[in-house]
Amino acid sequence: MEVRTDRRLIRALLAATSLIAVAGAAHAQDAPAPAEPAQTADDAEGEIVVTGFRASLNAALNVKRTSVGAVDAIVAEDIAKFPDQNLAESLQRIPGIAIQRDGGEGRAITVRGLGAQFTRVRVNGLETVTTSSDGASANRDRSFDFNVFASELFSSIVVHKTASADLDEGSLGAVVDLNTGNPLAGKTGVTIAASAVANYNDLSKTVGPRFAGLIGWKSPDGTLGASVSAAYQDTRTKEIGNNTVRWAQARFDSVDGTRCWTAPNRGGTYIASAACDRAALSFHPRIPRYGEVEHSRERLGLTGSVQWSPTDATKVSIDGLYSRFRADRREKWGEVLLRSNERQIDVLNPTHDDNNNMVSATLNDAWVRTEHFYRQSQTEFYQIGGTWDQDVTDKFRFTLLGGYSKSDASVPVETTLVFDDRDAQGYRYDYSDKNSPLLAFGTSVTDPANFQLAEIRDRPSDVVNQFKTAQLRTEWDVAEGFQVRVGGMWRRYDYDITAFTRDTAVCGNGGRDLVLGTITCSASTAFGPSAVYGFQATPQLSELFTLRGAKAPAGTTTQWLIPNLDAATQFTGLYDRPLALDVGNNRGVVEETKGGYLQFDAKGTVFGLEYAANAGIRYVRTDQSSYGINSGVNVTVKRDYEDWLPSMNVALYPTSDIIVRGAIAKVITRPSLGNLTPGGSADGFNFRVTSGNPFLEPFRATNYDLAAEWYFAPQSAFSVALFRKDIASFPVAVTRSGTFTETGLSPSVLVPSSPAAVNPALQGQDIWTIATTTNGTGATLDGIEIALQAPFRFLPGVLRNFGGIVNATFVRSEADYTQQAPATVPGGALPTVTRTETLYNVSKRQFNATLYYEDAKFSARTSVAYRGPYVDGGSGTGNIFEGYDSIANVDASIRYKLTDFLELSLEGTNLTDAYRRRIVDVDARRNYENNHFGRTLLVGARVKM
Repeated sequence: MEVRTDRRLIRALLAATSLIAVAGAAHAQDAPAPAEPAQTADDAEGEIVVTGFRASLNAALNVKRTSVGAVDAIVAEDIAKFPDQNLAESLQRIPGIAIQRDGGEGRAITVRGLGAQFTRVRVNGLETVTTSSDGASANRDRSFDFNVFASELFSSIVVHKTASADLDEGSLGAVVDLNTGNPLAGKTGVTIAASAVANYNDLSKTVGPRFAGLIGWKSPDGTLGASVSAAYQDTRTKEIGNNTVRWAQARFDSVDGTRCWTAPNRGGTYIASAACDRAALSFHPRIPRYGEVEHSRERLGLTGSVQWSPTDATKVSIDGLYSRFRADRREKWGEVLLRSNERQIDVLNPTHDDNNNMVSATLNDAWVRTEHFYRQSQTEFYQIGGTWDQDVTDKFRFTLLGGYSKSDASVPVETTLVFDDRDAQGYRYDYSDKNSPLLAFGTSVTDPANFQLAEIRDRPSDVVNQFKTAQLRTEWDVAEGFQVRVGGMWRRYDYDITAFTRDTAVCGNGGRDLVLGTITCSASTAFGPSAVYGFQATPQLSELFTLRGAKAPAGTTTQWLIPNLDAATQFTGLYDRPLALDVGNNRGVVEETKGGYLQFDAKGTVFGLEYAANAGIRYVRTDQSSYGINSGVNVTVKRDYEDWLPSMNVALYPTSDIIVRGAIAKVITRPSLGNLTPGGSADGFNFRVTSGNPFLEPFRATNYDLAAEWYFAPQSAFSVALFRKDIASFPVAVTRSGTFTETGLSPSVLVPSSPAAVNPALQGQDIWTIATTTNGTGATLDGIEIALQAPFRFLPGVLRNFGGIVNATFVRSEADYTQQAPATVPGGALPTVTRTETLYNVSKRQFNATLYYEDAKFSARTSVAYRGPYVDGGSGTGNIFEGYDSIANVDASIRYKLTDFLELSLEGTNLTDAYRRRIVDVDARRNYENNHFGRTLLVGARVKM
């Protein structure tokens, strides 16, 4: 058992707690009533009734203003009327929050610079995780995928940016509360609301429906209420552009006619020369390609809530939520596979830039490849929870909360089919314009006679997250202005992933029976005009793809054959093949946490200064059990650790319109799930072995916050917040070079179609990156958050109906990471270096701005969300980190009320068709991908009665 605590910090906070207790008791009799928000009034016309978007902003400000800690919120009217596809895009309007997009939609969030894994999410008070396989990869970690839910299902979102003892642990960044229906807060009788929207994407040229509806009822005596809501959305979008799948160094067969090896194409020994060495040590694109990715997404969400309050002292709520998110992805690529095949390629007319990149060249004996990828995925999420709020006396009350949630992200089909032409001549690439390279095939890529069906893959998988929770929270009003909170909790989290493969490489004489077994191809069958390494492509097995909308330069090849997925899978019998275990991706973690908290809340005046504060300590014990497969044996590793987490929040009120806040807290985030796996996994395509470490320490940090807020007018606020996060323990990746053989892993962990499985000789070569995770020395993060919102009531005439919201966040962070640096000797091992860089997923700058107009009938808004560049992880093949360039997204909406209950809308997202540019190596900034997703327009109507 491990115990971690900072005794000095605990003593200091407990001393502060005692001071709060004494001050609260001493000044309870003199405590003033809390300041009420200023009323909205107009000098000439008297009181204004605030409705619509302004009302939602006002309600959100009141949540922020009346909290002791740092809190931001969005309420139902706000969510429903932003042109947002899902919750992530709604959340990006909050100061300090940025989002990460996949396929043009928001998926995950960062809060004050910390990535998605550092944010805990609760739905109706219960912590949960929901994951998806949308985008380029499946989420197999603690990150919450907000794209699973439609925004219409929720009545409010509350973001807690500072910790308190009574708030669930597990977050270095924030705790996000998603709340569904609250029928007893509605009007008496029946409430009906519905909306219908048609969405059109100008890149996919498709129209899809989006519906939402709510039925609520509240009894005449106000003791019983019920509501049901539903949302459905079906969209078709595309992302189009180019990709390099990183850049790499390698030795080629020849350069401008100079032989680099004693034997052509394979074998022999390397011959050093100026031309060959220059080409070997420079970086070239690994898989230069253009292509198209089609996204088909369908969301269905249902919520239900029943509330019973027989007296003012009792309220019982039962809430349920169901969501089904289907996301199919289809990719079509035309490329050259330089990766691992440079040995046979002849390079002509190479040019190099100042960053050691071979930015253009002509290639002979190139390995031309076209791909057709298709994945079906579905996430089903459901949660049932109950809450009992009871006032035992007028001074003592409790809340009993419990529930269960499950997220099942399944991928029944993940198929890749590959056409190869492994001795193509005259391929030309030119990355002088890194955003829009010229990629031209010198031989026909529309003639099936030039291709063979060489690889087939299918990788079904399933990721299940489950939470069971029970909590008891009590509150005791000891005296006016002084309260004691005590609570206990139990929670069990189960994470399980299962994965399989049907991968194989086709080789030999191309006989159809060869695809049904495990095949090892010898190197001699993989090259030359007469080589047979697959099934001969035919018109029946092919389809013609035409690239449109990529903004590729003149001369780029825009048509090529790809495998016809239905015909080729039927011909090869792919889905009849037995499933093989994907050893590295059959694993899981069980975490059982038990704990409790003690917190003191006080408000009053000290030396004439009004204040509110809370201080306390939270204890949690984590019992962890992680399992995986190590060398064919199921291995389970158990451990436990304890944490004492003191915290304090103070709010001072120099005037009724100014609040100064301060907070300090010890916080934790538990380690990434993938890093806790016993044993290892291997990537035989990129020659990388990754082993887990079930004894990783959690991320542990001390958070400091200081903020000032000025509520200078109705519906208006200006705030500045400073924050610092001292991260004491910080798991970091450690890499080195070596051979696959020395890891002790069985070759069975390699995907059968990977180069390392096809050619076992590669397993003994010193070309593998061997990576694990260990406990690092820590990191720091400092930032400032500035926000301003106000209606323009000071302007004359119609201009007074305008208003604005702006916020900006600036973050400075650094941590030490071990990375693989470029090779300094042709064909040599990659040295390791330690580099200081910003924390992963942290943008140094981010901005949000909204300009709105609203009168009794008409409303309009334009919003801009900017996120600065950021590093999202370590890279490979000698590149130092990889990440994304800055991006700005522009959205807008127009609404018009025909009647009191009918409203029409026109909305648009990504109106500038912003490109997402990914880069590899922070020094050289090499192109990784450059894609765009098109504009989405939405036309609809909304009814509320």
